[in-house]
Amino acid sequence: MADRVAVITGAGSGIGRASALALCRDGWSVALLGRRKDPLEETASLAKGGTTFAVPADVSDPNQVVAAFAAVKAKFGRVDMLFNNAGGNVPSTNFGDMTFEMWRSVVSVNLDGMFQCANQAFRIMRDQSPMGGRIINNGSISAHVPRPGSVAYTSTKHGVTGLTKSIALDGRQYDICSGQIDIGNAATPMTARSTNGQMQPYGQMAVEPRMDVNHVGNQVAFMANLPLESNIQFVTIMATKMPFIARG
Repeated sequence: MADRVAVITGAGSGIGRASALALCRDGWSVALLGRRKDPLEETASLAKGGTTFAVPADVSDPNQVVAAFAAVKAKFGRVDMLFNNAGGNVPSTNFGDMTFEMWRSVVSVNLDGMFQCANQAFRIMRDQSPMGGRIINNGSISAHVPRPGSVAYTSTKHGVTGLTKSIALDGRQYDICSGQIDIGNAATPMTARSTNGQMQPYGQMAVEPRMDVNHVGNQVAFMANLPLESNIQFVTIMATKMPFIARG
């Protein structure tokens, strides 16, 4: 796999970092995208077995996304896999109190940013030789059911499912496949608040179990290592005792 090139967004911590390290162990060359250079370089310092390339970029800025993918192509010559992982949220807010500014801050990263990155990766994969590649989008448990006070996040994650399906359909003729990994309560900084409890649909706070983030990284690597003739369209990986089934 030494000639295979992956791009991972949100690679400076959490799920992105775990996925980058898993791919490096399998011999991939991995471009690490994220807003801040220092966390990307920290991820690179932890990698073993592959080549890394830190590319600071804000996925909500179209110009930065275009420049980042151009830099990856100039460095490696191609893109074989994108893990579209970068995402964000705002504090839990009842729908009636959600402002447009809060809405846009989530949509600009979780949906606009995912589109921008997938679009750039798709174009490179379509035009390169040999043609083709794989795009894996980070969905969420929230692509299925919402948490209380999460309209922006939930809406974007439902939108990611539509994005995943559309890429899969439009990519067929170019040997581009697209899949989605829906993740529930991996132990990352983003889910650290769950150690103090999260609001449940029945109106009370409860501490939710979390799982090792490296399990997610290994799942991403498994999907990435499949030949293009095979695709995992959707997969859910979650803490076994997370209150997801029958949520709400």
